[in-house]
Amino acid sequence: MERRRYLRLAAASSVALAGCSAIESVGEPDSSSPSETTSTGSATAASDDTAPDSADNGSDHGVYVQPFAESMYVVGRGVMGASGGTTGGTGTNAADTITSASRTNTTTADTTATRTTDGTDATPIAGDYRFALMYAAPHVFWTVDGAETTRQPIEQGDSLHLMSVVWDPETGTVLPDTGLSVEISRDGDLVGQEVIYPMLSQRMGFHYGANFPLPGDGSYTATLSVGGTGVRRTEAFAGRFAEPASVTIEFSFTQTTREQVVSPKAPRAGEPGAIAPMETSTVPSAVAPTKSELSGAFIGRATSGDAVFLVTRLSPDESPLDDGSPYLTVSARTPYNSLVLPAMALSATLKRDGTTVFDGPLKRTLDPDLGYHYGASVESAQPGDRLTISVATPPQVARHEGYENAFLDMPKMSVTL
Repeated sequence: MERRRYLRLAAASSVALAGCSAIESVGEPDSSSPSETTSTGSATAASDDTAPDSADNGSDHGVYVQPFAESMYVVGRGVMGASGGTTGGTGTNAADTITSASRTNTTTADTTATRTTDGTDATPIAGDYRFALMYAAPHVFWTVDGAETTRQPIEQGDSLHLMSVVWDPETGTVLPDTGLSVEISRDGDLVGQEVIYPMLSQRMGFHYGANFPLPGDGSYTATLSVGGTGVRRTEAFAGRFAEPASVTIEFSFTQTTREQVVSPKAPRAGEPGAIAPMETSTVPSAVAPTKSELSGAFIGRATSGDAVFLVTRLSPDESPLDDGSPYLTVSARTPYNSLVLPAMALSATLKRDGTTVFDGPLKRTLDPDLGYHYGASVESAQPGDRLTISVATPPQVARHEGYENAFLDMPKMSVTL
């Protein structure tokens, strides 16, 4: 298909373009709206792990409660969400957005296989990866290029918003930066084929998704393929998630599922906050570790462009790099729900008494204990040093509504060790 730009995250040290998406209001099609390109952002402060000190009301700035509480069809599980009581409400703190027991992104939470209607595995494993497939009503979405966003309307004929989550079957850790393509077929005939967008939503956290047109009701086969990740992997993840893999998952698209996959209005829509993530034991969420769950000595908390950054320092014995040096970690997450913010380019400058003792990149890293973070070995880090974190590239992932104006304009941050 030529209607969508093909996007891939760059491997190793570079970060490429990525797409984003959002349902419009109550999820109704909007095929007439032209694309609009904007360059906006925010830099609100935050007072704890979950909530910023201030945010603008409405949908033109910052993070706000999305206007809808959509349900979705999870293959192997059925319809879940707004009509199934798993929305969880909205709010501005951890108590009414996400439970502390489910905040870590390395929980194995019941990710055992479920079955599709034809008896095949609904969350199949291939290589180092486990896959899940789900869909919701078609979404309006925003693509991201650097700090610019471009609104993309729902196209005429779009039937659903197809989504996939990829994770490590051993730890339940969601795997950003693998890239994912989808082929949809029915009765052996190809219906659609695309490299779909890495995305971020309040309900799903990080996932891959895109709108697709389908020719009608029936049973379809989705072939999901990942290309491996160029993100640094450490500890038990070293050497894993580098090879491509593919699975096929059967799914049904019927009048019954369409009638249940709805997008009712959310309470407190447009207010500062975030709707609670979807609760399902079948599919894990990419949730950042809490302060108490992070290893090492906690250095401080900073905010930039609505995002929250927790900084820790690990001793040489605790470092995942085993290079004899202390290790500096920066864990980036959304406010309210603490969802992982991947695909950024970060750097750090460490000064002592006005003299620079470290100046270099913080590499995107995936670790079974630290989760997805940005880190570097810093040989001479000492208490009292001043650390400045710079964001060269904001998260190059798609944003559902509620995030489309956040995490774009991201000023420098400083903390004292």
